[in-house]
Amino acid sequence: MTPDSGGLWPSPGFLWQASAAEHQDLPAGRELTGPWKLLLLGDGSPTRHLQLLTGLPVEVELIAMASEPGGSPGAPAEVAQLAEPLLRRQVWLTCGPQALGWAESWWNQAEAEAHLQDRRLPIWRSLSAGRAELYREVDGFGQVQEPWLKERFGCDGPFWSRHYRFFRQGRELTVIREVFSPALERWLGPAET
Repeated sequence: MTPDSGGLWPSPGFLWQASAAEHQDLPAGRELTGPWKLLLLGDGSPTRHLQLLTGLPVEVELIAMASEPGGSPGAPAEVAQLAEPLLRRQVWLTCGPQALGWAESWWNQAEAEAHLQDRRLPIWRSLSAGRAELYREVDGFGQVQEPWLKERFGCDGPFWSRHYRFFRQGRELTVIREVFSPALERWLGPAET
């Protein structure tokens, strides 16, 4: 599979997914370990977590940012709550030479222009630069599998994924989906018990 004409990759297809509230309803025989529960279901900044774990700064490699008329196949349902016109942004999150995450986000175009002035920065740094209050709500998680993720991460999947929203003053600001490399097990231990 290749990027579309705007340079965006298709959203990864889920092998299975659950809402964050249903985190106990994993497929039979699966149980997330504590560190992976914190990463996938916690409301902390994953870019900050990657930096703390590796001791290296997180670099954002912009894949593409393009208009998204009418949403995209496989987008989280929460994207429908954003005011159109929409933009979708995709990035690799790297620490040193290693890609440890892939992320995509959906934005109202005016909000993206206001908040993503330096598109090389992680979203959290862009949004918190003015010390404005934000609220993060994790909506769901699951596992995805795509050949292009396998190629860039340099390991087989399936890959853990989550999606969440940022709110400011009670209003949805953006919807973000993240996919994490199994290489994080070096710092977090195995994802499953």
